[in-house]
Amino acid sequence: MFVNLKYFPYLCIIKIVKYMAEERKILKQESKVKLELNMLPKEDDIRAVQYDDPKLVKEVEELYPEMTDEFKRIMFTQYELFCAKQFNYGPTNISVGSKLENDEEVKLSLTGLWFRMNDKIQRLKQLVVLGSKDTVGEAIEDTYSDLSVYGIIAQIVSNKKWGK
Repeated sequence: MFVNLKYFPYLCIIKIVKYMAEERKILKQESKVKLELNMLPKEDDIRAVQYDDPKLVKEVEELYPEMTDEFKRIMFTQYELFCAKQFNYGPTNISVGSKLENDEEVKLSLTGLWFRMNDKIQRLKQLVVLGSKDTVGEAIEDTYSDLSVYGIIAQIVSNKKWGK
């Protein structure tokens, strides 16, 4: 099925609303496209979503509700994309066929991620800094997203949790 990427963020928000309505309590919803993603986790999710400083998080969310909601929306969208790509590729595209059992294998994986991230940084340099025209058809937002996800993947690899 072809999805017009122009509407992709709205589709993701609608999917999140549907998922949260079924699985979790929505604390506040103003419309289908404006959703505060402050939600209560299910019992088995608590270990993954606890904040180190919940008071600070609450204060920043109250000061900047639109910004923090947008951050969470982007984060959810990136996580869903990460899951879709993992389903298609599996973990060996990042682990380079290894099990990441020793420092040499981890270094090889991180080096591969560095090259991928550098490709994205060079693309941003061309488009944003130098003002070159896009001839690839990939939105700048997609490049930012890829860079962000690669950064998280690098942390997972460094923490020796990749593929587990």
